Amino acid sequence: MDSLSGFETGGAPLDARAQQLAERLAAVSRRIEQATAAAGRTDRPQLIVVTKFHPAEDVSRLAALGVKDVGENRDQEAAAKSAELNGLEVRWHFIGQLQSNKAKSVVRYASSVQSIDRVQLVSALQKAMAREQDATGRSDLDCYIQVTLDDDAGAHRGGARPADVGSLADGIEASPGLTLAGLMAVAPLGADPEAAFEKLAGISAELRRNHPHASGISAGMSQDLEAAIKFGTTHLRIGSDILGSRPAVG
Repeated sequence: MDSLSGFETGGAPLDARAQQLAERLAAVSRRIEQATAAAGRTDRPQLIVVTKFHPAEDVSRLAALGVKDVGENRDQEAAAKSAELNGLEVRWHFIGQLQSNKAKSVVRYASSVQSIDRVQLVSALQKAMAREQDATGRSDLDCYIQVTLDDDAGAHRGGARPADVGSLADGIEASPGLTLAGLMAVAPLGADPEAAFEKLAGISAELRRNHPHASGISAGMSQDLEAAIKFGTTHLRIGSDILGSRPAVG
């Protein structure tokens, strides 16, 4: 069995695209291992491969290589892919900005929603989960509060203000069907990612004072995963360094 730094081919022949993905996965895995060691950590962050804009066939290839978690940021695309790949053993994570009226659709496939930034969305997800659990008995939805690390209250990349994290956390905790998992953030454009993720680590520590189990930190992408690992991320969201650029349309 061929091992690719934690991912496996299972001995099956790979097509050209699958071989490309395998090589990129191995390279990213090496970066994660090196950064984890450099940070003095023994707990390797979980990799979420961001598959937005890429076809369902790529998700199948990734699953065959051992990937267990994929991320999407548009409900229409994610719903279609998850339906096409029904039965594939991957967890779908919704990581994009989410309109409340899409909650009913998202809870049909998502293991987690990582972009919760307002009370109205918490309410919509709770109502959608109540219906979905009655119908299918699905497990609770992991919920990450997206917090802005921008000094200008998130004008660029979205998220709740740090001061609002506590009330959002309380709302999630009070909602049947929802589990408070932790925080998600994106380093501000043009900012030092180490400073941004150090700030995020502080917000996480504050959250855990009242919600000790909410220890998840979803942070770090292709360009800044080393900085995120240094400051305690538990989940990395890596897209372009594994899948490449967005496919051409047409």
